[in-house]
Amino acid sequence: MLTVVNERNIMQRVILVLCLFFTVQSVWAERIKDLADVAGIRSNKLLGYGLVVGLDGTGDKTNQAPFTTQSFNSMLKQFGITLPPGSNFNLKNVAAVMVHGELPAFSKPGKKIDVTVSSMADAKSLRGGTLLMTPLKALDGNVYAVAQGNLVVGGFGAEGADGSRVTVNVPSVGRVPNGAMVERAVPNTFANGKPIVFNLHRADFTTAKHMAEAINTILGPDVARPVDAASIMVDSPINPAQKVNYLAMLENIEVAPGREAARVVINSRTGTIVVGQDVRVDPVAVTHGSLTVTVAESIEVSQPGAFGEGQTVVLPETNEVTAEQEINPMFKFDGGSSLESIVRAVNLVGAAPGDLMAILEAMKQAGALKADLIVI
Repeated sequence: MLTVVNERNIMQRVILVLCLFFTVQSVWAERIKDLADVAGIRSNKLLGYGLVVGLDGTGDKTNQAPFTTQSFNSMLKQFGITLPPGSNFNLKNVAAVMVHGELPAFSKPGKKIDVTVSSMADAKSLRGGTLLMTPLKALDGNVYAVAQGNLVVGGFGAEGADGSRVTVNVPSVGRVPNGAMVERAVPNTFANGKPIVFNLHRADFTTAKHMAEAINTILGPDVARPVDAASIMVDSPINPAQKVNYLAMLENIEVAPGREAARVVINSRTGTIVVGQDVRVDPVAVTHGSLTVTVAESIEVSQPGAFGEGQTVVLPETNEVTAEQEINPMFKFDGGSSLESIVRAVNLVGAAPGDLMAILEAMKQAGALKADLIVI
């Protein structure tokens, strides 16, 4: 069973070592707030469906987006306006949109957040439009914010009478800065009196160990305990006000993170290759070349003589067939070669990114590359 450390003792330890904490800093260390998040403190995604009005004829086509007309009729009914049955109208200035945003942690009613508005149907542009009142729901189905406001659209388009058009960026997506107001707060577990749990952004046993040791060095033994490679549990005060000050101090403690595993990352689409600092190779010799075959042809026309019988024939004729092979010297990687020596050897040979990919893959298959080869 976990024992909660006495609040007064914790705060006394914090005060006694506060000066030491701010003076002893590691050059290669990172703050806890940059390495981990506090469990239970996170943002929440919000989503809603609404209408954008006031467009300059660039809205949805009625025959292509019947839900736009249905939504528009439902909105009019809320204001006591009922259209005659069978009414047929074209809403060129209206577009059905999806609205999404992110509700930050500890957001209280009245706080304003930004929202993104995206066209659902075939609206050509949302430039100049206004988003009407749109409720934004979270995963639990409850409404946590309401969005409304004028759109800021970075793209635009122009179309000629002959059908030619020019589009810059994406005019069918816009933003409404501070366009949603929070109506309901999301419950959180910050003030429940339980220990604080830090979750690392990248799970690593070494980093978890170092973080617990750094906290215990300042606050005393057994205050922080690594739970696994991703989580560190820290005893904390029960009083929420003291817990805020306590956490403000904890998140600024600097920790020396563990070194990443040796990796070589290859992006096969762009030719980007990233080699980690801990990549090593066993003694190996590498040569890489290519064979190019060239076939040169010309066309000859054969015609029958005057007043003779026959047909004109086009005949291909091969003039020259050549084969060229690049003569690339073999280069050697010494055992335990560092990142610097690997880069120097490759630069001396002048291997292109595509060639370097083939070399690294062959070295991995030969067992000489001591690293994880990741292709993205």
